[in-house]
Amino acid sequence: MGLVVEILALPLAPFRGVGWVIDKVVRAAEEEYYDPAPVQEALVNLERAREEGRIDDEEFARHEEELLHRLEEIRVYQLQRGARPGL
Repeated sequence: MGLVVEILALPLAPFRGVGWVIDKVVRAAEEEYYDPAPVQEALVNLERAREEGRIDDEEFARHEEELLHRLEEIRVYQLQRGARPGL
């Protein structure tokens, strides 16, 4: 019966292929968007900029808050997906 179903579904193969490609692209985009490493690196660079006097404390606090909020968003996403946070 599986062969009959495959033969009957053959005209739909291009659509399944497009769906597979879209799924892979979405997964890759999500992995990149929810990667905590760039945000952690931005926090390190932000701290370095403050220490070197390139930004003041007010600007530092504003950017730090945004980055920490982003890390929290990533952690929540990872917990919802069942992944271990930070990995």
